Amino acid sequence: MTSAMVEHKHGEGFSLEDLTPEEQQLLSTIREKKRQLLEEIQELKKEIDDVTTELEGIDMVEESKPDPKTKQISIGKKKFNMDPKKGIEYLIEHSLLQDTADDVARFLFQGEGLNKTAIGDYLGERNEFNVEVLKAFVTLHEFSDMILVQALRQFLWSFRLPGEAQKIDRMMECFAERYCDMNQGVFTSTDTCYVLSFAIIMLNTSLHNPSVKDKPTAERFIQMNRGINDGGDLPEDLLISLYDNIKKEPFKIPEDDGNDLMHTFFNPVKEGWLWKQGTAKLSGRYKNWKRRWFILNDNCLYYFQYTTDKEPKGIIPLENIQVREVPQDKANKPNCFELYSGGNDIIKACKVDGDGKVVEGRHTVYRMSASNTEEKEEWIRCIKMSINDNPFYDMLAARRKNATGTISSRK
Repeated sequence: MTSAMVEHKHGEGFSLEDLTPEEQQLLSTIREKKRQLLEEIQELKKEIDDVTTELEGIDMVEESKPDPKTKQISIGKKKFNMDPKKGIEYLIEHSLLQDTADDVARFLFQGEGLNKTAIGDYLGERNEFNVEVLKAFVTLHEFSDMILVQALRQFLWSFRLPGEAQKIDRMMECFAERYCDMNQGVFTSTDTCYVLSFAIIMLNTSLHNPSVKDKPTAERFIQMNRGINDGGDLPEDLLISLYDNIKKEPFKIPEDDGNDLMHTFFNPVKEGWLWKQGTAKLSGRYKNWKRRWFILNDNCLYYFQYTTDKEPKGIIPLENIQVREVPQDKANKPNCFELYSGGNDIIKACKVDGDGKVVEGRHTVYRMSASNTEEKEEWIRCIKMSINDNPFYDMLAARRKNATGTISSRK
């Protein structure tokens, strides 16, 4: 068929009937091939899409697949938060930290993902390596041209002070030395800086703790710090500026991830079941014995109803109290011992009442019973080791004496 004939047929309106049988067969073949080509194109497009998706999936898996080193660092941090010493040992064993005080100090100072209570516990340990880490950690702080209260804010935000007095003493000694090195001439000695630092910390508590009703004035703060500068007085404008700074803005205490109690209970001094004797609220007479799970750690005795409980039913701080055996004829139960305050003083403690409210304990004595004689003696031994007679205040008194004694001894 010539083009003229096709044009003629198009012009007249094309119809298959106008085609010869051979032409119709050819057209049908062309259409079938076109259909097959379109199907093949669609199939190829589908295959391309599938391959692309697969490749993207592989990329995503590779991207999301944790790097072995990153995974080990994460494990090391978790171990540190539960047991600081074991965490550091793990990171050093896997060559993620160098076995040097400087490298460990930088790791703690950066602090990402680390429990700040655990940092404080590690820095406060008294073995030689930890002390070197503490010194290196403090030197990472920049205190130049800072007033003392601002330096304290920075320092106390980088970790949480532990409860033991000896640990606090070492930390504050290092802080005072670092501050005085970077701010020559502000204080005549590190003892002065040490005593004033604690005066600021206690002022913060007095001004911002709702339970403290008698709020100190600036004049009282000045009076409290008379003679601490090697027997001389610090400038009043310095003390007033410190007072105003704390009054305006309290210290921010670093918050951890809510696992502080879990950290406390993870590696206790001692734990186990004891029978605890209750007392009647009004009469004070002894009541029934109840079995409780006790955990001794951080100079506190915690007790729970069940070992699976996440929060204790009661907390007994081991401050200014004593422990003693109780004869069976007095307790009507074998293997007894008790915590007591002496006289009629109430032991500072708290418990959760039946409504779930935390209330102040009203006990002058806490009496417990162990399962056997050996357990009783072990509990008494461990509690005696943990009892805290506020040695920090003895240390602070000694520092104050050093800070005020120079001129007095000259007179």
